[in-house]
Amino acid sequence: MRRFVPPLLREREFGRFWLGQTVSLFGDQVSGIAIPLTGVLVLHADAAQMGYLIAAGLAPNVFSLHIGAWVDRHGRRRQTMLAADIGRALLIATIPIAYAFDALTLAQLYVISFLAGTLTVVFFVAYGTLFVSLVDRARYVEANSLLNGSRAFSFVAGPSVGGVLVQVAKAPFALVVDALSFLASAFFLSRISPLEPPREEATTGQVAAGIRYIRRSPIMRASLLATATVNFFNFVFFALFILYATRHLHVRAGTLGAVLGAGAVGGLIGSFVTARLDRRIGIGPTFVTGMILFPAPFLLVPLAGGPRWVVLGCLFLAEFGSGFGVMILDISAGSIFAALIPDRMRARVSGAYGLLNNGIRPLGSLVGGALGAWIGLRTTLWIAAVGGIASVLWLIGSPLPKLRDLPEPDDYPVEEAASAPSL
Repeated sequence: MRRFVPPLLREREFGRFWLGQTVSLFGDQVSGIAIPLTGVLVLHADAAQMGYLIAAGLAPNVFSLHIGAWVDRHGRRRQTMLAADIGRALLIATIPIAYAFDALTLAQLYVISFLAGTLTVVFFVAYGTLFVSLVDRARYVEANSLLNGSRAFSFVAGPSVGGVLVQVAKAPFALVVDALSFLASAFFLSRISPLEPPREEATTGQVAAGIRYIRRSPIMRASLLATATVNFFNFVFFALFILYATRHLHVRAGTLGAVLGAGAVGGLIGSFVTARLDRRIGIGPTFVTGMILFPAPFLLVPLAGGPRWVVLGCLFLAEFGSGFGVMILDISAGSIFAALIPDRMRARVSGAYGLLNNGIRPLGSLVGGALGAWIGLRTTLWIAAVGGIASVLWLIGSPLPKLRDLPEPDDYPVEEAASAPSL
């Protein structure tokens, strides 16, 4: 039986890390459908309020620049991630408790989403440094494929389970699964002890060093512009998708979860295909391919109409194709960044990257909610899908389309970054 287990998972440290993330990612997918459905079905949120709810969870990304600098100075990335997991478990658990006492409000959902989103930023800014402490450079693509394979599996099972839980036990109670998944992640993090890079001493200009690094690197700069654009339009789309599917396409919560879960098999396939695609066409062209395949299938959602089987088929194919594309994009991007960014600046560069790449997401949600209320849900979904596809234009003229192998580390000295002119 052991011979069927990938070699990396036989290594104790990485295997435990992978297992914790697998459980946590599954819980995230349950909450990904349960929180919006709590807003729609329990608290009767409209289009604008759904935009506010999604934006509340994403707004903390604007703090990622300072969080990245703090993580590099603080060190102890594993303990930081462990604390973030426990904090998120406690926050999410307050939603079913409030609902049980008939005290749940949209205001509470906004606050919990914001605070849990803040801890999520802390977790993932520290994540990159811990990842490279556990994996050799030559195995970055393999390790990212395994971790994103878990993410893809969570896309398959999470929405289906979440949809059934929402239908059987009500949306707020489905969030108990997410709270428990964070505790599982914390447990497995407590069972590993990787050798982390030393913490960075505080210097003048340290907070902005990550921004300067990205501005200087043509690979990072083009990647950021492209992924930030696709994220903006993705969250314009996401802010309205569940509302559109349930109220305009008349898809029940359980059916929607099942269709999305089945469609997400595309992500699972993408996680297996990426390494082969990398070997065949190179890591850069693989990244470009993912940038196109991720948003293009969203065109099928506003096209959906007519008989029920056509509607469900369009939703299935949209989720299948998008899941396939996003896995290719994320695995290739994660491997490129892991190889390129020096360890001592990793959290600051991750924080600076997240400031725009993730920080633009709440803006996308707010714009989606506003446009949905103004020009209609279907028209807004068309705009979001087309805008997402156009994001690949940022990569024209960059090194990425011609990048065959993982890049060598671009060790931009902290001292140089600190003394560079301010932005």
